[in-house]
Amino acid sequence: MYGFVSSSLIMALIVQKYGGTSVGSIERIRTVAERVAKFKMIGHQVVVVLSAMSGETNRLIALAQQIQKEPDPRELDVLIATGEQVTIALLAMALKDLGLKARSYTGSQVRIVTDSAHTKARILSIDEAQMRADLDSGHVVVVAGFQGVDEMGDITTLGRGGSDTTGVALAAALHADECQIYTDVDGVYTTDPRIVPEARKLDTITFEEMLELASLGSKVLQIRAVEFAGKYKVKLRVLSSFQEEGEGTLITFEEDSMEQPIISGIAFNRDEAKLTVLGVPDKPGIAALILGSVADANIDVDMIVQNIGANNTTDFTFTVHRGEFKRAMDILNQVKDEIGAREVSGDDKIAKVSLVGVGMRTHAGVASKMFRTLAAENINLQMISTSEIKISVVVEDKYMELAVRALHQAFELDKAVA
Repeated sequence: MYGFVSSSLIMALIVQKYGGTSVGSIERIRTVAERVAKFKMIGHQVVVVLSAMSGETNRLIALAQQIQKEPDPRELDVLIATGEQVTIALLAMALKDLGLKARSYTGSQVRIVTDSAHTKARILSIDEAQMRADLDSGHVVVVAGFQGVDEMGDITTLGRGGSDTTGVALAAALHADECQIYTDVDGVYTTDPRIVPEARKLDTITFEEMLELASLGSKVLQIRAVEFAGKYKVKLRVLSSFQEEGEGTLITFEEDSMEQPIISGIAFNRDEAKLTVLGVPDKPGIAALILGSVADANIDVDMIVQNIGANNTTDFTFTVHRGEFKRAMDILNQVKDEIGAREVSGDDKIAKVSLVGVGMRTHAGVASKMFRTLAAENINLQMISTSEIKISVVVEDKYMELAVRALHQAFELDKAVA
């Protein structure tokens, strides 16, 4: 049942993170307490990181927006940090009800020190001394995810999915044997099983691959958590809160596996929009002028393609988050004359589909196979982007699911590597 904890370890230090659905009710909090208790009975030290109850953060944000349309970031952090305070106190009570010693801590009590970027703070340091003392005295340490404190003593939050980052950061600070992320799925799949029922759960995946999948649309793990785990060599595992059996997916390093599959997974993202600046003078600095105006509005740019046109002009195409599409279009139309563009066009009915796999480094022909597969389905490719372990294409939104299913079948991702 708990085979994912090495039997060679007499006493392992494990950090477990539970998401909002895992602690969405008193019954589920008691289930988490029982799971933690079993680890303690085996002899392991356990630190538990919790999110707020499912939907609670959204409820608190909605309350703030009834007062201020654009809530003050400092005060919003004070408000939304209370969600995790509820769950850590309730879990500590549930553990004590089972006869265990437990102590809850907010991010500021642990001294998870962050910068002062409210609602999207980054962790600078963690004071693990009190947690170590509690663990050595037999306590289960329960920590609020998603939050910290800046050097001025102000409460900060880490942004959406920040509890994953808290869990990995605590595991790094404590040199934990493993960080286990409990969620509503039982591991990382070759793609979303809701799109491809034949999708297969992966036993292992590399940090590089997981980082690409997270950045390309996979919702299993927050990208900053994966970056943190890779940087500090934290052994990371994704498990289901709702299944007793199973070893989940271990996120590990490439050298840990003798033979990697060519493709490990397919990611997709509907939240994309495409903008094209047509007939721009083909001269140095034009890309900086176009993208600079967008960057100044704090809009992130993803894929970029530049095509040389006639009469010493160029067409410049890039993608942004779909929610930023209208704002980006307005900005480009405002600077169109300044940059000497003929026209600005856009399309918010696109999707990005990506193949990810470290095996691409040593296997040729992946791109041509991908393009042939999509051509056979009459799917037109609007943009293409590649890296050592990734190939991404932009297609019409309506063809996204067809593209994912066709590629999953073509690369035989439903079959385990022999």
